[in-house]
Amino acid sequence: MAPILRKSAPVRLRGLGLGEKWLQDRIEEDPSILGLGDVQLIRRERKQSSGGRLDFLFYDPEQETRYAVEVMLGSLDESHIIRTIEYWDIERQRYPTYEHRAVIVAEEITARFFNVIRLLNRSVPLIALQLSAFPVGKDEIVLHGIKVLDIYEEAEPEEEEGGEQVDRRYWERRASADALRALDAVVAIVGSEIASARVTYNKGHVALGTSGRNFCWFHPPRAAAHCHVRVRTSADLREEQMAAFEDTGLYVRAFQRELITLKLAMRDIEAHREQLVALLTRCEALSRGSD
Repeated sequence: MAPILRKSAPVRLRGLGLGEKWLQDRIEEDPSILGLGDVQLIRRERKQSSGGRLDFLFYDPEQETRYAVEVMLGSLDESHIIRTIEYWDIERQRYPTYEHRAVIVAEEITARFFNVIRLLNRSVPLIALQLSAFPVGKDEIVLHGIKVLDIYEEAEPEEEEGGEQVDRRYWERRASADALRALDAVVAIVGSEIASARVTYNKGHVALGTSGRNFCWFHPPRAAAHCHVRVRTSADLREEQMAAFEDTGLYVRAFQRELITLKLAMRDIEAHREQLVALLTRCEALSRGSD
């Protein structure tokens, strides 16, 4: 038997006799409504130095990210945008070691204000969520959130400006010897285990590829024993590949949509060579359009 199709249109919460406090209570009970992942509530109605109160401050321990969330009923307006950005800025200055994102929640985000927040999104990590209520039966409603604007994704490292091309000596003057040894060890793994390595020295980073696109970028620090290494994988594979490093104690983090950032010293490369070979092999294959 074919399912019965029922049409439904969103209704305003105030039209159902429900206010902003009711919506905030539901969000506090189940933050997954916002689609921000497995976040933890730090504080509701958090007092700000400006005199206002931030509706919610959430924390994602996995990503080390805090979300300053402002909720309003009805249509988004100028004061809501300004207030959200103001509170986000206060929180990021208060705790600068965390990543901070501003989140606007409204029942309606019109084209006019969408264009405004989209422009702001270039400089402020701003997420906009349109939260609609649908009546179901006599005494039930469904809250449905649509993320109409996510944080602005910067250009991938290969497309961004690496700066003027330089030679090896530039980085020998700029980076620590230990960091360069770690860089060379990763290049050597690619060259010996995978394919002939192509290394490009730029002022902004050192890029690594084979016969396809670059798939690995190095940022050797000036005074550290490790090297920052970033590889491009795919959104589908990234979680599985990061799980392979779960018990190693290494710094391994997701970045943007398809990238993994690692901090690697020589001892790390020697101790976890097998996992690194597997990761680099898959990333190199993807760089050639192969899987």
